[in-house]
Amino acid sequence: MLRVFCSGNQDAIPSSDQIRITPSLRSQKGSVWTKSPVRFEHWEAEVAFRVSGRGRMGADGLAIWFTAGQGLEGPVYGAADQWNGVGIFFDSFDNDGKKNNPAVLVVGNNGKLIYDHQNDGTTQSLGTCLRDFRNKPYPVRAKITYYKRTLSVFINNGFTPDKDDYEFCTRVENMIIPETGYFGISAATGGLAEKEIPKEEKDKYQEEFENFQQELDKRKEEFQKEHPDVQGQPIEDLFESVNDREIRQVFEGQNRIHLEIKQLNRQLAMILDEQRRYVSVITEEIAKRSSQAQSGQAPSHEMETIVNTQHEVLRNLDEVRNTLSGSLKQLATGQQQGNVGGLGSYETVQHFNDIKEHLHVVKRNIEHIIQKNANPAEKVKCPELPALPTCLSTTHFVIFIVIQSLLFFGYIMYKSQQEAAAKKFF
Repeated sequence: MLRVFCSGNQDAIPSSDQIRITPSLRSQKGSVWTKSPVRFEHWEAEVAFRVSGRGRMGADGLAIWFTAGQGLEGPVYGAADQWNGVGIFFDSFDNDGKKNNPAVLVVGNNGKLIYDHQNDGTTQSLGTCLRDFRNKPYPVRAKITYYKRTLSVFINNGFTPDKDDYEFCTRVENMIIPETGYFGISAATGGLAEKEIPKEEKDKYQEEFENFQQELDKRKEEFQKEHPDVQGQPIEDLFESVNDREIRQVFEGQNRIHLEIKQLNRQLAMILDEQRRYVSVITEEIAKRSSQAQSGQAPSHEMETIVNTQHEVLRNLDEVRNTLSGSLKQLATGQQQGNVGGLGSYETVQHFNDIKEHLHVVKRNIEHIIQKNANPAEKVKCPELPALPTCLSTTHFVIFIVIQSLLFFGYIMYKSQQEAAAKKFF
């Protein structure tokens, strides 16, 4: 950290802990510079300062420099013109009348450029931002960073005592400055644009003010004589003046606005992070689907064909189930008629033949469904589905129906033989 400065024959007033660049007078200039040149490939500088004055309109401005030589005195905010390096200007006076001040400007120079003071350097600035740095309750801070040919400027507006409450101001990329140079700070009050009051009017106002002051002192004495018990400090010091109250309210309002804007900035940053995360997830999902499509998985229209085929299989299975239910009902009806009327063996054999024909029809339907679904499965590569332990495959279902039918037919034949043997016995 550099702390050694050199001041020329100007208006800068150094002290043990701070430096007053210029006094609050008209047409004053001042600057301080490092005594020796420094060489840094990358650097960062932090400056804390106060700019105070009456009224809304400021004086000329203040500048922070890094140049190849010391610009001890000159027309550019108290320093020399045609510098070789970079200057960060805090311009508080509106020379061009465009109401774009106070402003922070970054202006580079190769030693040949003459600063355009009448236009506030707007035609020459490489980066700018509007910041009010005058009459703040706390010191205004500027952080200038030069890293890999990129100059960044951050400003602390001085609304809060937090020294790290910086806000981004501007950034200039691909900026080439001398590797060796001097750091400096300069300021100038300028001529100020107020017109001088004529001597006659000034004497008249001065006389009226003196008369008013004498009248006020006279009434104060009378009040003290009438109220001798009133002691202590003057009554004016007990209450807040109108100006003090307005300034306090302005600072409090600006502080609240500043905190709200910071909170909104944090919320917007969170929303942007969420949006970036969603975009990345969607991009990954799209890439994954495209890779799956390229690896040979079924397209959407083929998947629809497979789903329709599965629905058709389910419909055919429902038809098979209905056919088997009808066959079982016919078997139950035939058994009841045999028990009641004692049907002969010819009718029983004929009924068995009908049941066999129904079973052959069911078998042909199932084989037709299996053959129909075999070709799309070979052509289209479908994603493997997880095993469902509660489901029953078509093959197991057919085997189960055949076994159950054989057992049922065997039972009926066995019972018929027993009934025939009983009839022969009697």
